[in-house]
Amino acid sequence: MNTKVHCYSGHTYAERPDWFRWEGTDHKVQEVVREWQEPGERHFRVRTKDNRLFELCYDIEAARWTLKLTG
Repeated sequence: MNTKVHCYSGHTYAERPDWFRWEGTDHKVQEVVREWQEPGERHFRVRTKDNRLFELCYDIEAARWTLKLTG
């Protein structure tokens, strides 16, 4: 699912997500549980204030974020 993500971008874009929109509501990232890279993608498993886990993925070539509820 495509989503809007606001992230911290220092030296490069998408270094760390700060908040994202899911089901019409903005959710603040409380914790980045895990982050990793795959060819052409940056992945973040994040925890929100209500203790839900999401996986955010930034596709570098398409300049697009996707989101998946994981827990």
